[in-house]
Amino acid sequence: MKVGFVERLRNVELMWLTGRLKPDFKTIANFRKDNGKAIRAVCWQFVVLCQQLGLFSEALVAIGGSKFKAVNNRDRNFTSAKLQRRMEEIESSLSRYLTALDTADRQEPAVAQVKVERLRDKIETLKAKMQALKEIEVQLNEAPDNQLSLTDPDARSRKTRGSGMVGYNVQAAVDAKHHLIVTHEVTNDGVDRDQLSSMAKQARAAMGVEVLSAVADRGYFKSEEILACQESGVTVFVPKTLTSGATAAGRFGKGDFIYDAAKN
Repeated sequence: MKVGFVERLRNVELMWLTGRLKPDFKTIANFRKDNGKAIRAVCWQFVVLCQQLGLFSEALVAIGGSKFKAVNNRDRNFTSAKLQRRMEEIESSLSRYLTALDTADRQEPAVAQVKVERLRDKIETLKAKMQALKEIEVQLNEAPDNQLSLTDPDARSRKTRGSGMVGYNVQAAVDAKHHLIVTHEVTNDGVDRDQLSSMAKQARAAMGVEVLSAVADRGYFKSEEILACQESGVTVFVPKTLTSGATAAGRFGKGDFIYDAAKN
């Protein structure tokens, strides 16, 4: 969506295709949401065309994932821990305001009246927020993964480098020779290691081949996923995850050594 929002102002071909229309990000998002079935059909027809042109002859793909931020703000995403923390903050504020209200009642009437009205307004606001959180708690308890996003229901909070993000994990398998997207999948899973076999099988089916080779980074390394690929006829090349702290400490790790049976 972000690419389309930028390209509408600089890509001459896109300007011609849209009749020089300049839709904003919301219009583009709504178009994608309302025409999902048609967009998937176009993607499939593109893959079929690539097959007919013989562009997938080498049967080698690269699998990777990208994190895309959702429209949903982090403040409108809830987990049990986050909800409990917000309720405790409101309870603390309510206790503080009630104490201040008792203190104001003992002051001069003219001064106390202004403070009391202001404090009562704040207390009523906090009570309304607490009621809203209790309603969210009911929805949260019914959610299968104990997470709730109010603006974008399918989006999920996940850890990223630096800070958390509410969004999606978009997986793609790309033809290694021509760099064409063979298949893609949008998931709520924050990690890639459970996506290898699924994407590899989808790529093999889309390319219409019996045997396929796939490469991925070490974020996809998982024994069960590699085995599932082998059993389905897909040969994968994935570097093993670095678990030794030696490399991080500036020392040689286990992977830097090989066993020489003839000299040992």
